[in-house]
Amino acid sequence: MKSLVALSVLTAVLCVVSGAAMAQGAPNAEAIGWRIGCQAYTFNHFTFFEAVDKVASLGLKWIEAYPGQKLSKETGDAVFDHNMSPELQKVVNDKLKAANVTLNAYGVVDLPGDEAQARKVFDFAKAMGIETITSEPGFKDLPLVSKLADEYAINVAIHNHPKPSKYWNVDTEFEKLQGLSKRVGSCADTGHWIRSGLVSLDCIKKLEGRIISLHLKDLNEASPRAHDVPWGTGITNIKAILEELHRQGFKGLFSAEYEYNWDNSVPELAQCVANVDKMAAEIAAAAKK
Repeated sequence: MKSLVALSVLTAVLCVVSGAAMAQGAPNAEAIGWRIGCQAYTFNHFTFFEAVDKVASLGLKWIEAYPGQKLSKETGDAVFDHNMSPELQKVVNDKLKAANVTLNAYGVVDLPGDEAQARKVFDFAKAMGIETITSEPGFKDLPLVSKLADEYAINVAIHNHPKPSKYWNVDTEFEKLQGLSKRVGSCADTGHWIRSGLVSLDCIKKLEGRIISLHLKDLNEASPRAHDVPWGTGITNIKAILEELHRQGFKGLFSAEYEYNWDNSVPELAQCVANVDKMAAEIAAAAKK
């Protein structure tokens, strides 16, 4: 316990010392209610603590964690997941506070049909202040997920991995959302829709009113082999997607899940942030005319 407390203090000090941002974040996006952050899977070649530092270096304030990422070089084999001890949870929260980064989503994590096991994930999310659990629950488990989302006042965002995952087809996701709590909606992965042969903008329109968060991606080509490129430079039509989300009145989290140049993606992420913030400014200006 003492060693964990000492580690918590050390990581806080190191974060303050090394916390100079290489970018200014996305103030224009924030002004219209959009929170631009990163899915930690973007940095899966690094520890969670290193991922937090990279997010902070971009001037961003939000991170989505995923289960199984090594926590830090100082915590040995410990990983980030909903089985972390209260002591490790405190170390994580101290790190996040020192970096001025908020953990507001967790996934993609399994929400099993066993209620006791599902509650374990919700209890962890509540303890950590997480507002959204990202998952791909079984169809038969959706009523339980809906009940727990309301009970805990925690969102569940259903993610769409590519074919042949359960939710690759937006029509299936739209159908399964009917009758569920409004706290259960979509984690819209714009890149995976393209990899599945769909048009991301059409999917965003289909899910109007049910989008909770996004894994925003821009791809170099429309194929299952496509890779990420900076937002606004690929074939995804990011500007039109943002315009549609603004029309819908979407306020929420955009997680950059950049699955390319794994060891040195920060410069491209900085371009993503700059591009989307410029688009946000243009969209806000157009809306005032």
